Amino acid sequence: MTDYELIDFSPIVALADDEVITHSIVRDVRLASGKVLALITLDNGRDHNRPNTLGPATLTELGETLSTLKARAAAGEIQAVGITGKQYILAAGADLSDISKVGSTDQALLIAQLGHKVIGSLSELGVPSFAFVNGLALGGGLEIALNSTYRTVDASAAAIALPEVFLGLIPGWGGAYLLPNLIGIENALEVVISNPLKQNRVLRPQQAFDLGIFDAIFPASTYLEKSLAWADAVLGGKKVERKNEPGKIERLTKWPIAIKMARGMLESKIGTVPKSPYAALELLDKAKSGTKAEGFAREDAALAELVTGDQFAASMYAFDLVQKRAKRPVGAPDKALAKKVTKVGIIGAGLMASQFALLFVRKLQVPVLITDIDQARVDKGVSYIHEEIGKLEAKGRLDSDSANKLRGLIHGTVDKSEYADCDFVIEAVFEEIGVKQTVFGEIEKFIADDAILATNTSSLSVEEIGEKLAHPERLVGFHFFNPVAVMPLIEIVKTPATNEQTLATAFVVSRGLGKNGVLTADAPGFVVNRLLAKVMGEAARAVYEGTPIVDVEKAFGPLGLPMGPFQLIDLVGWKVAAHVQDTMVRHFPERFYANENFHALAELDKVVEKDKGGRITGWTKAAEKALKGAVGSSPASADTILRRVQDGLAQEIKLMLDEGVVPEVEDIDLCLILGAGWPFIDGGASPYLDREGAAERVFGGTFHTPPIRGIAHS
Repeated sequence: MTDYELIDFSPIVALADDEVITHSIVRDVRLASGKVLALITLDNGRDHNRPNTLGPATLTELGETLSTLKARAAAGEIQAVGITGKQYILAAGADLSDISKVGSTDQALLIAQLGHKVIGSLSELGVPSFAFVNGLALGGGLEIALNSTYRTVDASAAAIALPEVFLGLIPGWGGAYLLPNLIGIENALEVVISNPLKQNRVLRPQQAFDLGIFDAIFPASTYLEKSLAWADAVLGGKKVERKNEPGKIERLTKWPIAIKMARGMLESKIGTVPKSPYAALELLDKAKSGTKAEGFAREDAALAELVTGDQFAASMYAFDLVQKRAKRPVGAPDKALAKKVTKVGIIGAGLMASQFALLFVRKLQVPVLITDIDQARVDKGVSYIHEEIGKLEAKGRLDSDSANKLRGLIHGTVDKSEYADCDFVIEAVFEEIGVKQTVFGEIEKFIADDAILATNTSSLSVEEIGEKLAHPERLVGFHFFNPVAVMPLIEIVKTPATNEQTLATAFVVSRGLGKNGVLTADAPGFVVNRLLAKVMGEAARAVYEGTPIVDVEKAFGPLGLPMGPFQLIDLVGWKVAAHVQDTMVRHFPERFYANENFHALAELDKVVEKDKGGRITGWTKAAEKALKGAVGSSPASADTILRRVQDGLAQEIKLMLDEGVVPEVEDIDLCLILGAGWPFIDGGASPYLDREGAAERVFGGTFHTPPIRGIAHS
């Protein structure tokens, strides 16, 4: 087994010359029993906006601290060691900027081994160690707790998670071995694999405690005091029960079955392209037997391989886009120019409009007005919003006072004069130019000259929608993605007439809603729908050539999208998909595919058959009947279909950049990641298309110079 004490870690410590070091500050705490606990507080000296992270210099200092405490324990000076964090934060895991600097497989291996050497020593101090998780604990932060003998958690901690798989990695500092041996294989699969793949879902402290990750949970007001008293009791002989710790029978029977089911789930949901989920699955499988040292050695090897691969390089590019570029939108005017929004109007009271109303009232906490063509529709919309607020209250996400306040801020009417004092009005009506022009024309008569008008159109010309307005400069595209509450992107569409105040207000409102606004020009389909229309059009082309629908879905697997093209069409709605395809073909007939027969399919109640996992298994009988005579007899191969969509996407992205739809390719990738769930491991679309040779085939170059590749391929 690896002897971490004999390894020279200086090559990676040298990489960390600009690391924000999280220091290990020690003080002795005399417990009520008279025993002494040496308490380490991790603190990088910054506020909560800069979480503690675990870079090479931080780990080296922590290792020296723990070595000193081990000597003190041997001398009988201390009876326990505790580790906690600065206010609200234990640690947000490894310093990813340092990991992305590694220049060789050997250096990548050292990153894994240094974490194991230092954090692993928490269980080898000669006295019990206690992790007091007082706040955010992600990745390596949670692994600090897992390597400790005992763990408590603050009930108000922001988030508990092992998000590594989301970033193309694995929990490589003990998590993949220790967690399943603490809480059982099924729970560990949820935390290590399922949650990261569900938009990086995190655990709340109570959930983590219920799973058995923590031995005790205490309220924030008395957290450290109660944790220390609990630790004292444990040192005095208090028994700690761990009900989810796996026994012999689970290891022999449940474990292999759970792994097999998880593998099947992964293959059906994400295909076999992403490497990290399968690497994590392999580690979790092997954790059922063998020693901890063997488990750590396996983690070292797996982490080193992933860190040097293309998928991690693309993930770091995507991570940087989401963490930095999304928070400083390119082209956004000075927020000081924005109009203050004290009341919001929503035109429409259907499902989309009601979802808007719920989001605006929850996030902005201002009066929200909805209207429709008759009172019955208005009442139905208001009722839906009240019901959704009630659900949030029942789940404990809103207290009764807050819920009642939100209900009081929602008002429905058919009287458009009530829009007079609205600062921001957004439409959610039928996707047709004439309808949108009409409703805006009616509302404009009542609102102030500088009130903002926003359209949620997904593919129509915003400029054309505003042609009949008295003040077209106050109109902006404000395109949400479904589901409205979940998807983080808003495409903010500027027309030649849109003024700076309108644009600034749109960006400020977007941020207030907890969304990321990306500026786009007023071009057909903007960014996301233009590229998804290319994906869906190529899928439709293959079907109408005669390719079975299941084969078409499989052919798109290497793209790594969260779902196949027809699964996506079924989610957004066949009528919507047909409309978007028609729009794109009308503008770019030589590059986009549509088929009149698609509209016949869109009229059906049910078009496709799906299995329990949501995968397409075939057409319904009604769809087969509708397709009869429209489908050819020249099926395309999987390779042909994939190459056509790769080249089509590369061509479209290059044209969008040439046309100035967005300033840079990074904005296209950001839109795809935030608005279409394009995977981090692809880095959006452009790094993937460079890697696959599509950019070279289409325009003889690459989107990135040099292409974004892992160390192993550079």
